[in-house]
Amino acid sequence: MEKIILIKYGELTTKKANRKIFVKMLEQNIRNILKDENVKIISDRVRMYIEGENLDNIAKKLTKVFGLHGIVLCYKVNTNIDEIQNVVSMILNVSDAKTFKVITKRADKSFEIPSMEFNTIIATFILKNFDRKVDVHEPELPIHIEIRKEGTFIYTNEIEGIGGYPVGVQGKGLLMLSGGIDSPVAGYLALKRGITVEGIYFESPPHTSLEAKNKVITLASILNEYSGNFKVHVVPFTKLQEEIYKNVPHDYMITIMRRMMYRIAEKYAKKIKCKILINGESIGQVASQTLDSIAVISETVHIPVIRPVACMDKLEIIALANKINTYETSILPFEDCCTIFVPKHPVIHPNLEKAKEYEKMIDFEPLIDECINNIEVITKLENNNYNEYL
Repeated sequence: MEKIILIKYGELTTKKANRKIFVKMLEQNIRNILKDENVKIISDRVRMYIEGENLDNIAKKLTKVFGLHGIVLCYKVNTNIDEIQNVVSMILNVSDAKTFKVITKRADKSFEIPSMEFNTIIATFILKNFDRKVDVHEPELPIHIEIRKEGTFIYTNEIEGIGGYPVGVQGKGLLMLSGGIDSPVAGYLALKRGITVEGIYFESPPHTSLEAKNKVITLASILNEYSGNFKVHVVPFTKLQEEIYKNVPHDYMITIMRRMMYRIAEKYAKKIKCKILINGESIGQVASQTLDSIAVISETVHIPVIRPVACMDKLEIIALANKINTYETSILPFEDCCTIFVPKHPVIHPNLEKAKEYEKMIDFEPLIDECINNIEVITKLENNNYNEYL
């Protein structure tokens, strides 16, 4: 008998011919997340098994790996009734539960006893030797027995995984990461669909502070817990933003600024081989996120832009931000470059031709190239201490 972790796959089970690719990527991601643990990992097309020294800690880390449906700490024994009954006895001896139910899954059909009949055998054994009652509807102690070719696995509890696809199976996307609530949630949802995500952040010192930058790095460090390979690309946006402020009518400043950000993000995304842009735009939430604004701003780019939170309301986004632990950081009072020059009355139904005319007031192409040529890449992501603000 040994105690191990059994992994149940999520949507991977629907992938048929491509399942090997998904399982291989999942195993690679798990090895990355568990790089500081001493583990042995064995995988096949339906299950993965992890052996290690600190299984509780390993299981906790696995709850942030996309592609997992269930995480089970279980006992592995040889497939014979005596060993199975010994483990069942051990479980019952330490449990205060008064009711139980046996749930057998016979994946190995060479084991001759059908699942329902085996349920009866184990339940009869328990009733004879322990003061317990059967409850098939709401048992206090569900006893799961999986009979597989590689052995029999016995467990009582299952930790729910976060589902989705293994990060990396869909290629790479560039997240327009601000210090707000929405973009980290959008990044999380993109990761969940198997996209390797890197962040691009626009800073405008001295108008934006070092604290604002560190806030974004902290948000990136939280997202990194779900991928293990998150990077932040910091764009020096001051000169271009000041040119917009000086030359563009104030009601169109945000529209033009966002168009410039999209141009930079697209050009840089191609440079670092990202297939798409990702952002946290939510339809109608602010002036730059009306349908008219989104249409005018998006006109500048020619690669796909995905907006994972586009049709979520603010309370739904906040709930998910709290779930993934980004909310408290996102609401810290450090302004990013999208908020420092916000006019009193930004246009909410911009006209594309007007936007193009106003852009002619700026020689923006060399400024865009200057931004891209001076991007700072941050790979060491630290969760900065903001306790004084929380």
